[in-house]
Amino acid sequence: MDALRAISALDGRYAEQAEPLRDLFSEYALIKRRVFVETRWLDFLLGDLGLAPVTVGDRAAIRAIADGFNIEAAQRVKAIEAKTNHDVKAVEYYVKEQLAVIGLDRIAEWTHFGCTSEDINNTAYALMLREGRDLVMSRIIVLCDQLADRAATWRAVPMMARTHGQPATPTTVGKEFVVFAARLDRELECLAAWRPAAKMNGATGNWNAHAVALPTVDWIAASERFLSERLQVDPLLYTTQINPYHHIAEILHILVRIAMTIIGLDRDLWGYISLDYFRQRKVAGEVGSSTMPHKVNPIDFENSEGNLGVAVALMEHLATKLLVSRFQRDLSDSTALRNLGAAFGHLLIGVESTLRGLGKLTLNEAAISADLAAHPELLAEAVQTVMRLHGEERPYERLKELTRGEKVSLDDIRRFVAGLTKVPTADRERLAALDPAGYVGYAVALVDRYLSGRTEAGKQP
Repeated sequence: MDALRAISALDGRYAEQAEPLRDLFSEYALIKRRVFVETRWLDFLLGDLGLAPVTVGDRAAIRAIADGFNIEAAQRVKAIEAKTNHDVKAVEYYVKEQLAVIGLDRIAEWTHFGCTSEDINNTAYALMLREGRDLVMSRIIVLCDQLADRAATWRAVPMMARTHGQPATPTTVGKEFVVFAARLDRELECLAAWRPAAKMNGATGNWNAHAVALPTVDWIAASERFLSERLQVDPLLYTTQINPYHHIAEILHILVRIAMTIIGLDRDLWGYISLDYFRQRKVAGEVGSSTMPHKVNPIDFENSEGNLGVAVALMEHLATKLLVSRFQRDLSDSTALRNLGAAFGHLLIGVESTLRGLGKLTLNEAAISADLAAHPELLAEAVQTVMRLHGEERPYERLKELTRGEKVSLDDIRRFVAGLTKVPTADRERLAALDPAGYVGYAVALVDRYLSGRTEAGKQP
C-alpha cells in the first residue's frame, strides 16, 4: 500500500510499527485461520470420529491445506468470494478445490459439515485473539522489566510527592516506578489467565442438522472434544448462532485497564519532565519545534497517550457492543470484529512509544533535591503525628497555623519542635534531625520487596 495515501494511520504513518500484527489481524490472517478451522474440523470428522474412511496420508494432506496457506492462496479465496459474495462460503469452496487437487474430492462434501459460518468465524477469531494476546503480553512484560530496572536504579533517590499537584509527603523515584510496574504485573496475571472460548453447534446453537443427519453421534461431546483438544479453546455450549463474546469482552477490559495504567504513567512522566525532574536524551538530527530551536519535547509519552486513548475507545465499544445481538443473531458483530486489529494496533504503538520515551530519560537529581529541600513544611505531617502520640494539645491545628499556605524554613520547624512540652527529649531530637530527604517512610523497603518478589517469580528485575 502507498503509505502516503493510506486512510488509516496504522497502514500509513505507523505501518512499520503495526507490522507484527498483520499476520494476526488482517483479512489475510482471518482467511488463513478460517481455512485452518475448516480443515481441522474435516480431519476431526473423518479421522477422529471415523465418519468416512481416510488414511494417515489423507489426513496429513488435509491438514497441509492450511499449513501451507499463503498470500496467493488467500487471493484465490478472495477471487471465489467475488462470485459468492460470502466470505466463509468462499473458504469452503477453496478447501474443496484443494481437496480435488490432491485427489480427495470423494470427501469434499464433508467440508463445512454441520457448520454455520459463525462456527468457523468465532473459532478463527478465538485463535487470532490468543496470538494477539501473546504478542501484546510480550511487549508489556518488557515495559514492566524496564520500569523495574529504573526502580532498582533510583530506589533510594528521595523525591517530593504531589497530591492534587501540591507538595506532599516525600517518596522515592524508585517507589513511584514500582507503583506502575506492580499495577501492570497484576493485569498481566489476568491477561495470562485469560482463555479464548468458541462454539461449534450449528445455525442456532442446538446441533439441529447434526442430530438429524447422524443421531448416533454425541455431537455435544464431539464439539467439546474438537474445541478443547484440537484448538485448545474453551467450548461454549449455550449460545445462539453466534458466540456471546464474553471472552472477547474480558480480554478487552483487561487491555483497557492496561492502557489506562500506561496513560497514567505517560502523564506522570510528562509532568516530571516539565518539572525538570527528568531530562530527555537528545536524538541527533531531531527537531523539537519548527520555530523554537531549544525544544526537546516529551513526544513519545504524548504519542503513547494519544494512541492508547484511541485503543481504549475502540476496546470499550467492542467490549460492550459484542455482548448484544438481536434474537439469534444479527450482522452488526461481524463488521465490529474487523476492528480488533485496529484496537490492538493502537495499543501496541502506545506501548512501544512509552518504551521509547523511557529509553530517553535521565534523572536530574539536582532539581529533585532542590525542590525537596525548598519544602520543609512537608515535615508537618511527621511532627503533628508524634505530637498526637504524646498528648500535645491541638497538634494538627497548631501545625496548620504554622505551615498552611505559609513559607517556612527548616529552622522554623525545628524551633517549633523545640518548644513542645509533652514530647520526650529523644523524640524531639529525632524530629529536629529530620529533613524532607530523610522522610520517605518505607519507600526503599517497598522497592526492595517488589524487586525481590519479581526475582523469586523468575522475572528479571
